[in-house]
Amino acid sequence: MSDLRDHIDDLRDAPEVSVPDPEDIRLELAVLPRDAFFGPAEQVPADWAVGRVCAEMLTPYPPGIPTVLPGERITAPVLEYLRSGVTAGMVIPDAVDAKVDSVRVLIENNGT
Repeated sequence: MSDLRDHIDDLRDAPEVSVPDPEDIRLELAVLPRDAFFGPAEQVPADWAVGRVCAEMLTPYPPGIPTVLPGERITAPVLEYLRSGVTAGMVIPDAVDAKVDSVRVLIENNGT
């Protein structure tokens, strides 16, 4: 403890996680989860995933509660939460890209 006290000024601050408002965490279920998970999908850069239907589950640890389920429409606040969480040390083991630089999304009928 005394060593920690002696070096407290050497410690760097933990990265901040951008936690969205509770209203922003409620995502629209646009497609049934099974249809999104097993449907035609593509991996796109994270910024291109905003507004698209997710085709994978995104569960950050901690806390271990799914943030995005297959079939839900991805929003910018949720994506920022996941990406800032990864920077801060969260793990997203069920994502195709665990760093969330890209996201697996459903290829919808209209080609978007």
